[in-house]
This record gives sequence, C-alpha cells and structure tokens, in this order.
Amino acid sequence: MSSSGKGQSVCRSEDDVERSWNYAMNSGRVKNTRVIVEEFIQFDSEITLLTVRSVSGTSFCAPIGHVQRDGDYIESWQPHGLTNEQQRQAEEIAKTITDALGGHGVFAVELFVAGDTVYFSEVSPRPHDTGLVTLITQDESEFALHVRAILGFPIPEITLINPGASHAVKSPIESTQYQITGIQEALELPRTQVRFFGKPNTTINRRLAVTLCAANDVETARKRASDAASFIRFS
Repeated sequence: MSSSGKGQSVCRSEDDVERSWNYAMNSGRVKNTRVIVEEFIQFDSEITLLTVRSVSGTSFCAPIGHVQRDGDYIESWQPHGLTNEQQRQAEEIAKTITDALGGHGVFAVELFVAGDTVYFSEVSPRPHDTGLVTLITQDESEFALHVRAILGFPIPEITLINPGASHAVKSPIESTQYQITGIQEALELPRTQVRFFGKPNTTINRRLAVTLCAANDVETARKRASDAASFIRFS
C-alpha cells in the first residue's frame, strides 16, 4: 500500500531486486510481506477518470489529464481529450473496478492511454489530488460529489463549466514557522485561485498549496496555473 511514490522504486535488473524490496518494506505506507510488481508500458498520456457511485447509479467526470514526477502529482487539467473508443474503454474499466469494490462515493481511477488501448493503473477510493482541478472546472467539485454520494443524495448530472488546470505548490524548505509571499502576484493572473492546505510545518517538497486557473482552453489554463505557482514563495 503506497501513495505519492512512497515505497515505490524502479528495478531495472536482478541486481536491483534486494534494494527495491527493502525500500518497499521500509518506506511504504503500511508494512506487509508482499509487494506489487508492475511492468513498464509505453503510453501517450495518463489520466484520472473520477467515477461516482451513488443512488443515481455510476457517473463519470470529464477525463482529467495529469503529470506526475517521482510518483507525485505536479499538475492536472480538465478536460483531457479522448477518442470515443478511448472514452468507452476508460468508462468500462472504471465501472468494472468500482462495481467490484462497491459502496458510494468518488473513486479516482487512474489509467494509461496508449493509442486506442487504455490500461488500468490504480484506483483511490476517495477524492484525489489530480481532481483538485474540479474546484474550478465543474459545477460540483469532487468533494461536493463525494459528500452527496455518501449521504445518499442523487447526482443527476455532472457539468463541466469551463476548461481549467491545477498546479501543485511545493516547499523548497524545512520549517515549523514558515512565511508565504507572492500571493498577490499569483492572483493578478486572470481567473486564478490559490488554495492553501493549512499545514503547520513543512519539509522539502511537501505540497502546501495548489493554484487553480480557468480559461477558454486547457493550454492557456495550464500556463497560467504554472505561472501562478511560480510566484508563491516560502521562507
């Protein structure tokens, strides 16, 4: 059981097996005597398909494209364009997995897209960091959808209001009393928000905030979200 890259490593030869095993045992979220071994595949894009199980049945948010680095989310955007066949496969995989898990709520199903083939990557039975973008793109965010679903309220339709993007803001320092600057510059960008997570202390590369930007197209939103994140500084 792992997340954000903890306990995950690349094993390129038999010489790396013991090192990878030890890292999985010592750095994973929980201690176990089994690990998951995954094969490398070549893919064109990586997406999250937020899948909502509720009294209304199973529904899907528009696909979310994202970039991860060292196993951790860096940026995401919505919508991510898929062909009809890719969309069909993605929804079929997501429904099969979430039906097997059962329950109500938001499931973040991560998938790889390689040509006309969609591969399952992993699933998180909860709102997801890549889904933070829905705070600015949808009429109801992943959090609102999760609450409605688990409380037994109907979810008749999920509406994408506009394209948008999110970008993680990470700390370059380790501190128990840090200061934040650059918020004004970030908020001078059009249709931009900054959400801080209120973490009382920080370590190097800890995610402390996210920038959210809406635009008429995804590329503009991604550029603005990245620019906004670059303005935020910690000292």
